[in-house]
Amino acid sequence: MSTEFIKLNDNWNADPNAAGESVAITEDCVELSFFVNAWAYEGFHEEERIALRFYGCTRYHLEGTNDEGWYSGQCRFSKLAPEWGEFYQVKGDLKLNECSSDWIEVTQGQGENHYLFYLGDNTFECDATSFELVNLGISKPE
Repeated sequence: MSTEFIKLNDNWNADPNAAGESVAITEDCVELSFFVNAWAYEGFHEEERIALRFYGCTRYHLEGTNDEGWYSGQCRFSKLAPEWGEFYQVKGDLKLNECSSDWIEVTQGQGENHYLFYLGDNTFECDATSFELVNLGISKPE
């Protein structure tokens, strides 16, 4: 069985030069928040945060594979995923035998879809039923 990648981020993306992504778990979702790339996409502002909320999430994983690791083959999808820095739904062979074991179990649902997001310095993955993109507004420096 082959692996298929469906790109899900049209007209938005994470800022590849800004750290600060975070994961929060609520009763009904797992939320990944990050700074948006305001330089590449219209309608966003510098220091603006957006979030992906994953509903029906069974597990997630945030690890330190960055673009250098991806290009040098350290990611299990390095030779398969179309591009670094994008958000995908992955279907088919998830290559779970090559996956690390440090997933965080959430068990909020069925998790029938596998999502993969290559951020600037990290890689996020989760199994969830669905997701939505939410604008969190401008993050003011403290």
